[in-house]
Amino acid sequence: MSCPQPVLTAKRSLENAGEGVFTLIVDQSSSCENVKRFALSQGCSPEVEEKEGSYRLHIRKGKEKAREVVRLPENKEDVVVYIHSHLLGIGDEALGRFLMKNFLKTLSDLQTKPNRLILINSGVKLAAQESEALETLIKFSESGTEILACGTCLDFYGLSGKLKVGRVSNMVEIVRSLLNGSRVIRP
Repeated sequence: MSCPQPVLTAKRSLENAGEGVFTLIVDQSSSCENVKRFALSQGCSPEVEEKEGSYRLHIRKGKEKAREVVRLPENKEDVVVYIHSHLLGIGDEALGRFLMKNFLKTLSDLQTKPNRLILINSGVKLAAQESEALETLIKFSESGTEILACGTCLDFYGLSGKLKVGRVSNMVEIVRSLLNGSRVIRP
């Protein structure tokens, strides 16, 4: 199953599960991490067993304290920057890389920082090793901006395990972030 199906399957299984353990089998490490993170967010105890090229997630309902959702103070905007390419604009690739690097640098220099940067499609290249924008993204992360990189996109571009800043995410979390953001900026 491709993203977000493993997380949605885990959600349905969790809703239908009584007490005890259910097992979900996935074939990608990014799907395993996404389901594990979801299970923890729901107060479950996931255990992972890697076997013959697959990941078996044994999920026990209700054994852990659910992770709290971060709430913003009243009147504080939840600004999300949605980046779908490692280039800014359409045209020359070298110019597009230069413009994206400068966009991120300018954004990081402003007093008001976004709460979240979402990287999908070739945008995930920005947070991987050897990216020209890596230093700026590290600065964002250190200042409290959450950086989410699409796991399916990392797999597609052969960047699994090469993420240097932020964390692997999934389509369910990305869509929720976009729906809950008070302002979404797409360069």
